[in-house]
Amino acid sequence: MKNQNMTVAEFFAGIGLMRIGLEKAGWRTDFANDIDEDKWQMYRDHFGDGGEFVVEDIHKLKTNQVPDVSLATASFPCNDLSLAGSRHGLAGLQSSAFWGFIDILKGMKRERRLPPLVLLENVTGFLSSNGGRDFENALLALNDLGYAVDAFIIDAARFVPQSRQRLFVVGTKTAESLVLHDTHGFYESEARPSGLASFILMHPDISWRIRPLPPLPVSSIRLEDIVDDLPLNHHAWWSGERCDYLLNQMSPKHRAQADAMIKGNNISYGTVFRRVRLGKSMAELRTDGIAGCLRTPRGGSGRQILLAAGKGRFAVRLLTPRECSRLMGADDFVLNVSLNQALFGFGDAVCVPVIEWIARNYLNPVLEEYFETPKPQARKTLSLSYLRKSSR
Repeated sequence: MKNQNMTVAEFFAGIGLMRIGLEKAGWRTDFANDIDEDKWQMYRDHFGDGGEFVVEDIHKLKTNQVPDVSLATASFPCNDLSLAGSRHGLAGLQSSAFWGFIDILKGMKRERRLPPLVLLENVTGFLSSNGGRDFENALLALNDLGYAVDAFIIDAARFVPQSRQRLFVVGTKTAESLVLHDTHGFYESEARPSGLASFILMHPDISWRIRPLPPLPVSSIRLEDIVDDLPLNHHAWWSGERCDYLLNQMSPKHRAQADAMIKGNNISYGTVFRRVRLGKSMAELRTDGIAGCLRTPRGGSGRQILLAAGKGRFAVRLLTPRECSRLMGADDFVLNVSLNQALFGFGDAVCVPVIEWIARNYLNPVLEEYFETPKPQARKTLSLSYLRKSSR
């Protein structure tokens, strides 16, 4: 495969972490789009202004603004799909932007330059949104464009110390698809858990093209490995009164965990989110060396708090922008913005090493096959037993 084929149009580009992950695997971003000026500022600070980024509502984009590419990516808004969101689904104000992406692809198809590959990314709630109908409709929309689809779920904790499960869909422009025979259960794997496997089996009307995936890596990086060593007189650390208030917001179970950390012989770290439980604000502590999922700080609840404790003492502060960049696998990302702006940027982004892994283990070989193998002309029937056998 020649490198000039590895070109990307990145929709809902945000601050550009999709681009970083793909570039690490040999891809080149020729076009990027997002509606958010603040994210564009962070994108520009890191990549420079090469003219490839268009700040615009995707519904107002013209197809002729998008160059010929081999891959179109879409990390479209999750606000209406997540369990923490409105659950209005793809008809919601934010997540309906997905249909703007589909309209762009329709225009490219009319012009006979549809990208051979599509990559979608969103929260795992996309799978169950509106009883699964949103996910089904999205995949059928890709089918209508000529893409057979595959889906898998990857947790960023496989690569970085952050719990961040995301659902990915790959659409491949091909006439080859999978006809499901085996009704005794789709072969499950760490990347296709039971709920997703069941969805695939229960939707034979969707044109599937399931590809075996290699085992996911196991990361040895822990929270303590990405924490900034800030002196105790640094302004980021909270006052004693504020720290005590946080401890008093914890349930007895979480307070006992915090007390154990404070009594420990060594300094250890945990992360805290404030959540409303039974109408009361509670502080929930995580101490397994993995940070909670970075989120945008709307209303303040998305601000992830760091607890450092040991040797009879403890200290509390918010995660820094640099710590957030490390949790997203973007260690060297250029940061010239406020804490709040950085949190919004990283909270809406993708995890860089996850994207690099998908590119190397899925997108790259599929694109190579696309350009070097004669296109199949007929629908191909594969059994699940064959897929199980070939994935070993």
